[in-house]
Amino acid sequence: MMIKMSSLLVALLAIIVLSTSVEAQTQSQAQSLQTPAKLEQNPCVNKATCRDCIQTQSCGWCMKPDYGDRPRCFLHSPKASVCPEAFIWNPDTSERILVNKELTLASSGAAWSAGGGQMASGGSYESSASRQSSASGSYSASGSSYAYGSSSGSGSSSGMSASSGSASASSSAAAAAAAASGQIVQIKPQRVSLKLRVNEVHNLQFSYSQAQDYPVDLYYLMDLSKSMEDDKEKLSALGDKLSETMKRITSNFRLGFGSFVDKVLMPYVSTIPKNLEEPCPKCDAPYGYRNIMGLSTDTYRFSNEVKQAAVSGNLDAPEGGFDAIMQAIACRQQVGWREQARRLLVFSTDAGFHYAGDGKLGGVITPNDGECHLSSQGLYTHSIIQDYPSISQINQKVKQNAINIIFAVTQNQYSVYQKLSSHIEGSSSAILSNDSSNVVDLVREEYNKISSSVEMKDNAMNDVKITYYSSCLTNGPMIKTNKCSGLKVGDKVTFSAKITVTKCPENPRDWKQVINIYPVGINESMVVDLEMLCSCPCEHPGSTGYEEHSKHCNNYGTYRCGICECDKMHFGNTCECSTADVHLGKINDATCREGNNTNVAECNGRGNCICGECDCHKRQNPEEIISGKYCECENFSCERNKNLLCSGPDHGTCECNRCICKPGWSGSSCDCQTSKDTCMPPNGGELCSGHGTCECGVCKCKSTDEGRYSGKYCDKCPTCSGRCHELKDCVQCQMYHTGELKNGDDCAKNCTTFVPVGVEKVNPDEHKDEQLCVFFDEDDCKFKFKYSEVGELIVHAQEEKECPPKVFMLGIVLGVIAAIVLIGLAILLLWKLLTTIHDRREFARFEKERMNAKWDTGENPIYKQATSTFKNPIYAGK
Repeated sequence: MMIKMSSLLVALLAIIVLSTSVEAQTQSQAQSLQTPAKLEQNPCVNKATCRDCIQTQSCGWCMKPDYGDRPRCFLHSPKASVCPEAFIWNPDTSERILVNKELTLASSGAAWSAGGGQMASGGSYESSASRQSSASGSYSASGSSYAYGSSSGSGSSSGMSASSGSASASSSAAAAAAAASGQIVQIKPQRVSLKLRVNEVHNLQFSYSQAQDYPVDLYYLMDLSKSMEDDKEKLSALGDKLSETMKRITSNFRLGFGSFVDKVLMPYVSTIPKNLEEPCPKCDAPYGYRNIMGLSTDTYRFSNEVKQAAVSGNLDAPEGGFDAIMQAIACRQQVGWREQARRLLVFSTDAGFHYAGDGKLGGVITPNDGECHLSSQGLYTHSIIQDYPSISQINQKVKQNAINIIFAVTQNQYSVYQKLSSHIEGSSSAILSNDSSNVVDLVREEYNKISSSVEMKDNAMNDVKITYYSSCLTNGPMIKTNKCSGLKVGDKVTFSAKITVTKCPENPRDWKQVINIYPVGINESMVVDLEMLCSCPCEHPGSTGYEEHSKHCNNYGTYRCGICECDKMHFGNTCECSTADVHLGKINDATCREGNNTNVAECNGRGNCICGECDCHKRQNPEEIISGKYCECENFSCERNKNLLCSGPDHGTCECNRCICKPGWSGSSCDCQTSKDTCMPPNGGELCSGHGTCECGVCKCKSTDEGRYSGKYCDKCPTCSGRCHELKDCVQCQMYHTGELKNGDDCAKNCTTFVPVGVEKVNPDEHKDEQLCVFFDEDDCKFKFKYSEVGELIVHAQEEKECPPKVFMLGIVLGVIAAIVLIGLAILLLWKLLTTIHDRREFARFEKERMNAKWDTGENPIYKQATSTFKNPIYAGK
């Protein structure tokens, strides 16, 4: 198990080292763009067209003619580009602000009153409504047309000049001009042109501020079935109060009223002729939806219309409220929705709702078309022709027309409408009392909730991802959110929209989109003219780099972005091959294989077989060349020495996969010198001192029975014994007077060649070729000496021998015996002490018990008599 774990650790360590090495090589290759390993990790090289290339992040395309077979798509780096900058197409993301009017931070009531009068007269509203209609009822188009529409007068011209990003007027002057002209600007900038590449994130900054005294249109849509009769009476009484409450919020307030029942079909209402005239006592005939009063400032008329409106009746519990909501939103002109106002639709009911598909119960199968179908009397004409709208249709209409729906429903229906409001943008739900007595407070509270928060949405398609960030009213860092709450009039909130094109749509028409970023419930937006950079200009006729029947393609194809697109009769990089030759057998792919071997790839996998001949691949590094009839040769894969090909240009060159060495060098990587001069000792002598062989100009030393030789010239042998044994006896007798020659005149007779020199410590000097000798004498003492034979024999011996310390065994034995005796005596004394203490404690306990005894000390307390006497307690003694 341990062996397996060790193997795993070794393998893991090897992988880490290898990955580190690969990463280091990759970083180096990113600078040179010349190594083949870079091609394997480069996401650009597999892109065959300019369109695919620029749709890959950070890739650029080279349109240079005669570029060879090198990949035209590459990671663009101006400092290390292999393509001249004039031929590179690498578009960058660009942003240009087109309309940048100042925010309307404040305005006077008089100015708005004038603006409201103009709108009420119909002139301003009609023009905006026509623009809305021409844009297919799209909220985004209407918002954008108003934000940068007609520019007349000094105020408009100054606003347009601000679109260049250098507004000369101050914020207060711009706000005053906007108020005077009746225009309101709550989002800045208003229009931006953006060019964006795929998978590149662009931060688009914009601001929002709620204008003071902003106009409000409130349309009250009421269920007038019989159960809502008391609610109707209460609403008519509270009409003036509702208007006064809203006018405290804004001086430019308008009020409208509509009602609904249900489709006049079975099983929704009773179709018996009598019941169609009067479905319930004192009830009017049933109907789908009726626009009773368009938006107006006449609150007296509102109260009067509500009071005069008659209730009706139906059979089933759900009502046709969805029909009424759709018509109230779609019929903008009849209802009177203003172009620039906060639009509130208060939906009041005590019942549920029918939705798409329920019309089949009455035989209605035509889907709802979402268009306006009101008669001159304000009645919904397609109630029995079209099905109820779906929730998604309602949500779409709400978003297009920037309307906030407030579902004011009774307690028993609140949970249903609360879930419904979560599926409709900008809607909310609130509990209405049984007689609608709290309607004024309800509207005021819901309006405050709506106006005190801003939520950013957009109409971007699936190919465009927009993420919103904001710090709202705090000074902290931006967080991911599209909603800010707790706002007051004049508060300025900055958002950052991170826009990313995730992929290019298949249809080129969708490469240009108009995206509206808008606050929910506000009929204003920031229009983003997005152009996705999904193709290259050189791919389209009339552009530089596009040429039909080009000479670059031998007049047989279209030259696009540096690549030939051949006609049907030709092929090849430059359309040099004819399909007719292939059919006639003149061109055969077998000629591109060496020896016609089918097991070998064409051109050895390092080239393309074009017209029966190998066209070898071109390398990123122009100095690296693949050559040969079958691309079998290359000049970059020979053996390396110290990371140099063939040990460098001074040693040899790489030709057809092997090193060709220059004179004086040999070996597979040309790393061996042919000369043996470097193996000769400087002082003369044999080659490698006679102890080795000269290989590649370097001595390879031998190993003998005496030891292993080493050194540059094999002139050293640390493990060889040398003359140590020969000199040992003379050193002992002359220096220490010990050894075999210590007796008599043996030392003087036998030791005449040298006299050892005494030193304190023996340290051999390798530069002087000194040899160290170490021995032990009969007293087990170590002595050292060294000798050298440069010219004459010189011996240096250590003055003092290194002897082991003496041990006094008798003292140790006596000490051990004494210690044992002392320990024994101590144990005996301790035992005697403990037993004495124990006996005294037991005797003291005995004395204490004897003193406490209750019997006579002269008697035996254990003794008992043989008889016992008992007395009857009842016996009286008679």
